[in-house]
Amino acid sequence: MERPLLVYTTFPDAPTALAIGEALVRARLAACVNVIPGMLSVYAWKGAVEHGQEVVAIVKSREGLAEALTTALKQRHPYETPVILRLPVSGADPDTAAWIQAETASV
Repeated sequence: MERPLLVYTTFPDAPTALAIGEALVRARLAACVNVIPGMLSVYAWKGAVEHGQEVVAIVKSREGLAEALTTALKQRHPYETPVILRLPVSGADPDTAAWIQAETASV
């Protein structure tokens, strides 16, 4: 069975994150997207320190879909340079891994 993959990304607001998350799940690139609102960010951007409110999204997928998932996120993402961090999973409950595999199997 293929190893699960978590992808961390951020969005400007919950409706955007939910819409893109739904598109990824419908495309079977993700089994689930957790949207966590209320994040405050401090970040460097084009030579300045910025502050902003964002929404975190954690995408549950599998390693074999990493490139396709990244491409789909970049195509849909409103940010000029979206944060897309692939977090490999070193261990997972077998039932969770099987669920992720099953929900993304047709891709």
